[in-house]
Amino acid sequence: MSGEAGQVSAARRRDVLDALRRGAVPAAGLDLLAVGLDRFERAAAEDLAAVAAGGSVFKAVRGEYGSGKTFFTRWLAEQAKKAGLTTAEVQISENETPLHKLETVYRRLTERLTTATFPPSALRQVVDGWFYALEEDILATDEATGDEATGDEATGDDAAALDRAVGELVDRRLAEVGRTAPAFAAALRGYRAALAAGDEATAAAVLAWLGGQPHVAASARRAAGVRGDLDHFGALGFLQGLLVVLRDSGFRGLLLVLDEVETLQRVRSDARDKALNALRQLIDEVHSGRFPGLFLVITGTPAFYDGPQGVQRLAPLAQRLATDFTANPKFDNPRAVQLRLAGFTEASLVELGGRVRDLYAAGSSGNAAGRIEKLVDDAYLGELAGAVAGRLGGKVGVVPRLFLKKLVGDVLDRVDQFDDFAPRRDYPLTIGAAEMTDLERNAARADDIDLDLE
Repeated sequence: MSGEAGQVSAARRRDVLDALRRGAVPAAGLDLLAVGLDRFERAAAEDLAAVAAGGSVFKAVRGEYGSGKTFFTRWLAEQAKKAGLTTAEVQISENETPLHKLETVYRRLTERLTTATFPPSALRQVVDGWFYALEEDILATDEATGDEATGDEATGDDAAALDRAVGELVDRRLAEVGRTAPAFAAALRGYRAALAAGDEATAAAVLAWLGGQPHVAASARRAAGVRGDLDHFGALGFLQGLLVVLRDSGFRGLLLVLDEVETLQRVRSDARDKALNALRQLIDEVHSGRFPGLFLVITGTPAFYDGPQGVQRLAPLAQRLATDFTANPKFDNPRAVQLRLAGFTEASLVELGGRVRDLYAAGSSGNAAGRIEKLVDDAYLGELAGAVAGRLGGKVGVVPRLFLKKLVGDVLDRVDQFDDFAPRRDYPLTIGAAEMTDLERNAARADDIDLDLE
């Protein structure tokens, strides 16, 4: 049993194993399962440090279905939180979050905004923390310097003077943003005014509008001095404003992941062209320095990056993402704009299974832990991995989700609970069509599979 697995808290262990049992990627604890990502660690740390220092970074992640793109981005998100950044993962989809409508992307961003201490949506906690930080800045300023506010504006317990000083400081902090998105600062002032008046309903509605939500009550918008709904062009200004708020709240930036961008290949040609151009615009804005503190990551399949219905459809975008992958994959450059995930081999799958086994055993009683180490050894993990891969057309890259689901739910759970359970003897592997994804089902080309591992 590895020492690292033995030092994991019971709650963290349970969360990871429960997710694997469901066939899902754990929301946290991915460092415990990170196999083959060590080659990205140094470059990722450099990029996160650059963002934390006020820079901006863009990366494109490519990999086939099942190669671990979601795992990689969530692992990166964990590293980002450790570096003091907030994170948001947005699934691009034709109907719910079309990329050519950046206002929907911004809305999903605020809905999924996460910090190291607050789950989604952390928008309210961030905004409240920002106003608190502004008040602290004003109260801590030497009245004689006049740097942030004049002495008669922020003395004693004069709440009205403090409110005026905070309002002026809001204007100064958001001056650059105000040139492109004046409504952002107006909404912040409206939110604070509603809170001061004890009008929680209006404050919540204004905050929803600030988060890009449509159909906010007209009365709340009037109270904040804003009109209409956020549009495609205003979304970039609001993103810029959100980064300022994050920075002044003590956070060092934002990691924004746009997942499954390859879905653009399935939309109408006019919408696809608009989306590709929006992506090109977003990348250019990141590189121009408009979004200090932003780490933007997109994920997609090789077909999206190389095929005629994806990036190659827009020559300027293809030029920005062009990366040479002709060399041996072990020489891929982790600092390149595009990162290639090679996916799993049977050897790396066994290594991953070993980490999960050790994590599980570390939380079991002495007798059960001993049985797990004896009955679920590396040789058995290799048999299980090979069996699952064999029934999915030999496509090892498709295997990890089902392999880990079966390992935890069908093998480790039973060895842990039943003294006389022996997986080689008592577990005939069964993979039903209902538990497979479309990709796995296509690979299997069968409705129901029975396989004995003896």
